[in-house]
Amino acid sequence: MPQNTEYKANQNENQAIAYKERLNAWAIARLQPDAQREIVARFRSRSDADGYMQRLRQMMPDASFMVVFDCLREEIVA
Repeated sequence: MPQNTEYKANQNENQAIAYKERLNAWAIARLQPDAQREIVARFRSRSDADGYMQRLRQMMPDASFMVVFDCLREEIVA
């Protein structure tokens, strides 16, 4: 009986996409007045996120930003 090789390819492809999404777990969130957060950018390393946040604070000194480790991304959860 022949095997369904198409299914295995799709499963491997889904695993690769899931792994790629997990790489950018560090994020910069902009804190909004209504206690919500808006993800501005995602990074692979904490130091990259810190450096970008310093630049954002220089460009927009009145805005509030924080570096977060986003283990549950909105796209995956929703």
